Amino acid sequence: MSLKVLLADDHKIMREGLRSLIENQTGMTVVAESDNGRTAIRMTRKMKPDVIVMDINMPDMNGITATRQIVAEFPDVKIIAFSMHSDRQFVVEMLKAGVSGYLLKDSAFEELANAIRTVANNRNYLCTEVAKTILEDYKKNLLATESSAAMILTGREREVLQLLSEGRTTRQIAQQLHVSVKTAETHRRNIMKKLDLNSIAELTKFAIRQGLTSVDF
Repeated sequence: MSLKVLLADDHKIMREGLRSLIENQTGMTVVAESDNGRTAIRMTRKMKPDVIVMDINMPDMNGITATRQIVAEFPDVKIIAFSMHSDRQFVVEMLKAGVSGYLLKDSAFEELANAIRTVANNRNYLCTEVAKTILEDYKKNLLATESSAAMILTGREREVLQLLSEGRTTRQIAQQLHVSVKTAETHRRNIMKKLDLNSIAELTKFAIRQGLTSVDF
């Protein structure tokens, strides 16, 4: 059975070019076209496509809003954002709306064909440049949250955190670090206060995420 594809793009020449290329592919057929998001929703209801290739900037209703509504109404329909924009805000908003793939318009057609098949098989597809944007954003957020939290601990507190997460008692920690039990207990309380965590289990999870210890001690 051929994959049914819907093209949503406000540029007629783009739709015509994509239709010609897609229909030359084995196992794919274009069942509908749309020049705006509102029509894309209506055609999705009528034609029940498997995959929608969705532009972002379209008149009347943009691709972000249309994607959100289609995903809510037809969760099995896969949507590929097909845009000239690789900026973070466009990528993030389309991913939040529910797309399964994101491809730039300067990509080779072979990559789009591959993306269509990929999302149709319930997998996600991001072109290299968009994947790089997402990775950089993830690393930035990671550094701004958990990593910054870990940096507020002193070197000794990080030692104590590791030992706590590995199941050592306060007395064992005191012996290992050659400090008093009272000092070890103070470190434990300070760590919990700084990280706003309330149990050894939470401290252990945090230590694992930070790479201070592993699941298998």
